[in-house]
Amino acid sequence: MPREHSRTDDPLRDPAYLLDMHVAACAVREFVRGRTREEYESDLLLRSAVERQIEIIGEAARRVSRVFQDAHPEIPWRAIQTQRHRLAHEYGDINNDLIWTVAVLHVPALIGLLGPLIPPTPPTSAL
Repeated sequence: MPREHSRTDDPLRDPAYLLDMHVAACAVREFVRGRTREEYESDLLLRSAVERQIEIIGEAARRVSRVFQDAHPEIPWRAIQTQRHRLAHEYGDINNDLIWTVAVLHVPALIGLLGPLIPPTPPTSAL
């Protein structure tokens, strides 16, 4: 019996998932800023942090509604979700060269694509 609503069918949640993607992407950008590929390779803590944030990006992307994904084909939804799946389920075969490329090339590009899609946060009122 098919589910009436899956986790990706609630467009009202899209802004939160986009923000999650953006925050995680910005974290990746900060983690690798000023680092070399060799430093990345030799630093388990750095690799683990980058991998985890890329997983978060992919999980949040998976939860964005199909309607929103279809309306924004400039975001590589499938590739993002596939990378998350590989990190989570094929962790023994992680390609550090690929993750480094994702971190230093694709994540900054994603930040630029996501920024305009995130609605502004309403100001809080002082009581």
